Amino acid sequence: MNITYYGHNSFLVEFGGKKLLFDPFISGNGMASNIDVNSIEADYILLSHGHQDHILDAESIAKRCDATIISNFEIVSWYEPKGVKGHPMNHGGKYTFDFGTVKYVNAIHSSVLPDGTYGGNPGGFVIWNDENCFYMACDTALTYDMKLIPLMCPKLDFAVLPLGDNFTMGIEEAVMASSFIECKNIIGCHYDTFPIIEMDQNKAKTAFESKGIHIHLPKIGETINM
Repeated sequence: MNITYYGHNSFLVEFGGKKLLFDPFISGNGMASNIDVNSIEADYILLSHGHQDHILDAESIAKRCDATIISNFEIVSWYEPKGVKGHPMNHGGKYTFDFGTVKYVNAIHSSVLPDGTYGGNPGGFVIWNDENCFYMACDTALTYDMKLIPLMCPKLDFAVLPLGDNFTMGIEEAVMASSFIECKNIIGCHYDTFPIIEMDQNKAKTAFESKGIHIHLPKIGETINM
């Protein structure tokens, strides 16, 4: 798998022969000014919730690439009148696509779309096929529901967890989350984009590594091979 980081919570994961784009907030992120949004290709766009810092570029990319949005029912329904195709999901459900299986799991956060429309319940995604499995926690607090993931899904190869605190888990909670999901290979996200979520990267590395957990803090535009 190739995982490319576009900043904040935006990732492109090449998986099962398809390109999966998560929470594209790129054109509005000053830290991602080196990324050309119009060069990004996607087959599917997975949206965790309705906040603008997670969906800003979804419509333009979806229309240009003829991509399918995967999200909760409310978000998919909001995009359909805009001419964007989608596949709606809800908590606890899973569906097998042409790249693999997606399970929509709980996230503790809030969700409203840019025009004030109710954005449904926020969620995360566990995605797997015969070769690999990963977890995109997206914006969430630490929750005991994470303990269900190892019981219901294949063993995780890696997980993406928010680290920036204030709006999501912080470093200490993310270390605990790694234990809950039984994963020793973590990619950090949702930090440093705004002053209120600035993070001490050395502190994060020390906290994870002291527990025997490998933590990746990729640079924007960097691609990690798993």
